[in-house]
Amino acid sequence: MNSRYKRGLARRLTHWFFSKRLLPYWVIVLLDTLIVFMSCIFTYWVSRRTGALLEHGTDILLTALLYSVISWVGARCFRTYSGVVRYSSFVDLVKVAKANAVSLVIAIPLSLLFKYLWIPQLSALMVLETVAAFLVATAFQWAMRVVVKTIFDIANSDALAMPVLIYGAITGGVGVAKSIRAQNPARYDLRGFITHEHRIKGMELMGVPVYTLEQDIAAVVRKEGIQGVIVSPLRVEEFRRNQKIQDVLIGEGCKIFMAREASEASVKNGELTEDEVENLQLREVSVEDLLPRQQIRVDMKSVGELLAGKRVLITGSAGSIGSEIVRQVASFGPSKMMLIDQAETPQHDLRLMMAKDFPNVDAQTIVTSVDRRTRMEHIFDDFRPEYVFHAAAYKHVPMMEDNPSEAVLDNIQGTRILADLSVKYGVKKFVMISTDKAVNPTNVMGCSKRICEIYVQSLDRKLKMEAMTDFKHKGSASYTQFVTTRFGNVLGSNGSVIPLFREQIKNGGPVTVTDERIVRFFMLIPEACKLVLEAGTKGNGGEIFVFDMGEPVKIADLAKRMIALSGAKNVEIKYTGLREGEKLYEEVLNELEGTKPTFHEKIRIAQVREYDFDEVCKAVDELVEISKKYDNMETVRKMKEIVPEYKSNNSVYEVLDK
Repeated sequence: MNSRYKRGLARRLTHWFFSKRLLPYWVIVLLDTLIVFMSCIFTYWVSRRTGALLEHGTDILLTALLYSVISWVGARCFRTYSGVVRYSSFVDLVKVAKANAVSLVIAIPLSLLFKYLWIPQLSALMVLETVAAFLVATAFQWAMRVVVKTIFDIANSDALAMPVLIYGAITGGVGVAKSIRAQNPARYDLRGFITHEHRIKGMELMGVPVYTLEQDIAAVVRKEGIQGVIVSPLRVEEFRRNQKIQDVLIGEGCKIFMAREASEASVKNGELTEDEVENLQLREVSVEDLLPRQQIRVDMKSVGELLAGKRVLITGSAGSIGSEIVRQVASFGPSKMMLIDQAETPQHDLRLMMAKDFPNVDAQTIVTSVDRRTRMEHIFDDFRPEYVFHAAAYKHVPMMEDNPSEAVLDNIQGTRILADLSVKYGVKKFVMISTDKAVNPTNVMGCSKRICEIYVQSLDRKLKMEAMTDFKHKGSASYTQFVTTRFGNVLGSNGSVIPLFREQIKNGGPVTVTDERIVRFFMLIPEACKLVLEAGTKGNGGEIFVFDMGEPVKIADLAKRMIALSGAKNVEIKYTGLREGEKLYEEVLNELEGTKPTFHEKIRIAQVREYDFDEVCKAVDELVEISKKYDNMETVRKMKEIVPEYKSNNSVYEVLDK
């Protein structure tokens, strides 16, 4: 019989014997009662020896039986029998001690009363002996629970369990340890904690050593054969910022696991709740989880109050940004949603998602392009939206370099059609999603989005002036407010580098990076969309909101980290050179712009040049007409005329700058 078979057999037998189903609460009560009974006899024997025990056997047996019955009172008060013995913790041991203390408080007066009434059969133990008996009983009841837990842990220990460390000791680490030790079969074998708290350096916690960040963690990993590190939910942000420890762990081949970040209340209290411990679900991290950034908290309650019961239209609904906006808006309970995208299959997937996750939301999905004026007119006339979130756009830089006319017709003409219809049909607020590539654009896509910004901002300015005039004459005025949100790359979005790198690594490489120096700002899709919703709903119209994207990330470093996390060997990085229209770095503001603070520390308002709406309309009309002829050079020439700061990196269009 091999060792693995023996271990499996021991595990099955132990589980059978100690399972809650086969060890009901009355068995635990019976065991605890028996321990109290035997403790009374043991104490009497130690105190008075064998002769006295034999002489007064009947008296001591009756007294022990009485105290055993009394012990049920304390057990009932603190429900010492309600826990699963194999998962006993310090809390359970404290309950046992409290229960016996209550029983002792009852036993001593009864003992004195029986002595006064001269009933020796029920008062064989002196007061000190009674106290000693309950102390001994407490010790043995503790021992019983510890032994059962130990046997169960040994029987359920699995050679396949991954040796792990927990990052974060006092702050949530103990809760994580309890959770993984309660798993059956065991998936993780806890070998220690990593902490920044010097006061517990060199100590043991839950039977395993505590290591500090100043120690040689790489040596610890090698010595203990560590294969993974579990990050406490209360230490996620700190771990993200600590690139040094990440590099050490990844360099040693450790897998890194995280759970959902803890609630604000848990963060404030510095400890996980019982519910969070019981429902802890760990997942192996992706590179998105390790980017150095602070968690962004958004006032979604106020956003929800504005959108609840409203009619909301979302363009680009099947895209990575649009679909996340759809999910978040749907969670607020709008009265109706109109979802528009030209991608048929992703739009079908979105429809299935809405039917499954938000069956009570009235949502229509339409496949069409936003630059079809007649179709858009029909939709606005039928749906009458109150809020519009415009996420539809062509966004791939190299594709738009080859197709500038399509960039104009879809991005610019499509935005103009939607904006004009929003005014015509009384939309309360129009939120346009722009990009950091609109700042000092070096490519067609970025320039097209800058022209979109100019159009909606100048339109808002015109409407605001008209509303002020109406207010002076009529005493009231309302108008459609146009808000622009501008941010950089979002992690995992369609066309971003991360899915591309992941596929290249899967295929054995090489991983292609355009330039070793290239850097980009990154943000998680849900966080970006939350900021869009807050900025869009709280904006007063005419603003261009820019988001604090944190620190820029070198794409080459991102590629190296993804290769390391994958565990792949011998995957090389190949530098291919900058593509046409591509920048080494992105900006969120140009050099002539400043910012003003807003209602959120991560959102600021860009102070940009203002344009006359009539002049913008004329220029856009001319640009659209040129684009319909599909003359790339003339289209780009006109774009440069509208946006003078547009300096193309494309060798084909660079001649137009001279």
